[in-house]
Amino acid sequence: MAVKIDKETCIGCSACIDSCPVAALTMVDDKAVVNEETCIDCGACVSTCPVTAIEL
Repeated sequence: MAVKIDKETCIGCSACIDSCPVAALTMVDDKAVVNEETCIDCGACVSTCPVTAIEL
């Protein structure tokens, strides 16, 4: 299972990308995108999102 990113809420700040220990997040069209195969569902990105666009 991977984290879910609300693309409507995401502001493209990339804070989540820097916090991911397995580099499962990238930016596509100025929005965060999760690689579901790489994500380990650790939640590190959830607390770094300033607009609460990521959930477990």
